[in-house]
Amino acid sequence: MASQMLMKDGLNDRAIGRISGAFKSLYADFPEQRFQENCLDGLEELELKQRIQHIITVLHQCLPTDFKKTAKLLLKLKTVWDYGDANDPLRGFAAWAVTDYVAEHGLHHPQKSLQVLEYLTDMFSSEFAIRPFIIHHYDISYKQLLAWSEHKDEHVRRLASEGCRPRLPWGIRLQQFCKDPQPLVAVLEKLNNDSSEYVRRSVANNLNDIAKDHPEFVINLCQKWSKGASAHTQWIIKHATRTLVKAGHPEVFSLLGYTKNPKLRLDSLSVNKLGIKLGESISFDLALSSESNRAQKLVIDYAVHHVKANGKTTAKVFKLKTLNVAGGESVALSKTQMFKPISTRKYYAGIHSIEVLVNGVGLGRVDFNLQL
Repeated sequence: MASQMLMKDGLNDRAIGRISGAFKSLYADFPEQRFQENCLDGLEELELKQRIQHIITVLHQCLPTDFKKTAKLLLKLKTVWDYGDANDPLRGFAAWAVTDYVAEHGLHHPQKSLQVLEYLTDMFSSEFAIRPFIIHHYDISYKQLLAWSEHKDEHVRRLASEGCRPRLPWGIRLQQFCKDPQPLVAVLEKLNNDSSEYVRRSVANNLNDIAKDHPEFVINLCQKWSKGASAHTQWIIKHATRTLVKAGHPEVFSLLGYTKNPKLRLDSLSVNKLGIKLGESISFDLALSSESNRAQKLVIDYAVHHVKANGKTTAKVFKLKTLNVAGGESVALSKTQMFKPISTRKYYAGIHSIEVLVNGVGLGRVDFNLQL
């Protein structure tokens, strides 16, 4: 995925030219030159979301003040739209400003706006634009989500799921679904065996969002879905529960077919250094033995317990190995972990730990000292 700095370049002079050309083709009074000049004024200094808002503001100055008239133009936009260079991975971003325009200036016309968002969503997903309508026009929007979940177009079906994700990145958080996700079930159940991976991935991401607030809710729903589940539904369940697996939620492992309450012994766990400096790596070795006479299916992870500013620690879980262990079998594993400065974590000096987790249960830990 392109970085944030590269993503904003999806809204550059070429994108603005494409937007301008499309509206000029539909609306003779569209001031093409003024639109482009005003959009480009100060654009370079703006970040991605700021660019979107800037273009919306200028676009509103150039389109009919009556949104119903603008909606008629938008419902013809694909007939004249320049989709850009097929080799440009950011070419769809030009349409992002158009879909978000609907969210800002069509909010008082929900029926017409939802029709427009359905039409535009295969140009650039309307997942961000639908969210204000869910908040301010819930009944109308919820009915539309249910209808979209049965649409013949995979882009529209995906919009039904992606648009109501409680914690969509970069999107407005839907607090009502963070508090009570039950209404989402009717939408997601229509899509839990969808033929499109594009749609199935959205369903899994929606459930993964829900799991951050309501883990038991997601586990119970996935248990229900798992009975006689198709390969498509099984894939959704696996990806929907990834955060729960990482968090070591005990019930999720048996749901995914791993051994419940595995019988194991941690024979040894050691690090190759008792202390390291920031920028260095540390390696650890572990040995496990099965204490069962039956085969066991295991997820072996490890958690690094990082020191925080207040001296306490917080755990970050990493994947290590998924394997089947025969009755009485012993397993030896090793791993190297790098401690280098990154933008998403601030390191603090002190005693850190590496903990071994099997099917979410900690079996033991070893300490080491990190110096800055």
